[in-house]
Amino acid sequence: MRKLEVAAGATLALVLAFGAGPARSQSLDVPFEPQTLETQSLETPQPLDLSSVAEPRPFDASMLDVPRDDRRTMGAFPKNLGRNFVGVFSGQNLFPFAVGLGVTTLASAFDGRSETMLKGACDACGKTGAKMGGSAMIPMVGALFVAGRFAPQGRFRSMSYDFAQALVVNGAYTGLLKKTVSRTRPDGSDTLSFPSGHTSTAFSLAGIATHHYGWKVGVPAYALASCIGLTRIEQDRHHLSDVLAGATLGFIVGRTVTRLDGERPAKKRFVSVGPATDPRGQGVGLGLSASW
Repeated sequence: MRKLEVAAGATLALVLAFGAGPARSQSLDVPFEPQTLETQSLETPQPLDLSSVAEPRPFDASMLDVPRDDRRTMGAFPKNLGRNFVGVFSGQNLFPFAVGLGVTTLASAFDGRSETMLKGACDACGKTGAKMGGSAMIPMVGALFVAGRFAPQGRFRSMSYDFAQALVVNGAYTGLLKKTVSRTRPDGSDTLSFPSGHTSTAFSLAGIATHHYGWKVGVPAYALASCIGLTRIEQDRHHLSDVLAGATLGFIVGRTVTRLDGERPAKKRFVSVGPATDPRGQGVGLGLSASW
């Protein structure tokens, strides 16, 4: 019995010795940090500062503009009109003007023959052409212009801007020529025959569409403009020479508007003087900067 008790005591000692080690290695030592009143307290909410909130801006035309590399902006619209009015007389338009003048002069000899051939040939075509190239162009171009201001940057936005510019410039020069020349219409209704306003408007827009979308759009656009011009002869409202003069004017206006409106804005020039230091931050002097 004594030996049995000694053996049981030795076995129990071994179990306790080898079992305590793993138990200690598997235990997690989680440090206890008493929470103080500071950590438990809630921060006092600060009043909302509205001084940094931007006030709502009133509507401005510049809101319809996006950053761009040309001059087609709402703010520059009047200035661009002035540039296009003057640009019509640039040297780059000398060649098309000379060709148009020659063709118009030559065609004047065939005014009577063309009127005899076309007058009454297609009354429906004549009435359609009168609507397409007349006062109906104003609301159409106006709607395209407004749509273009909200459209993303691209060809349609630029084309609609040029349409509006060309409509104003072409209308002014067409009206001036009509008053200056005072040619009687074939039907004798008034003395505003030369040049054809329907034709000049149609050709100016056709030239702009060609510039922005290429000949895939330009060919049907010029074909439609030519048909409008012929319908004015069919309706006995214009001579052949009136139509060719209007086509020349419209072509020149269209190419002028697209060229000048597409130019990059002039870089602003400035000279500024202010305090400056050397690269090491020592010394005080004056610094001069200029841009041109």
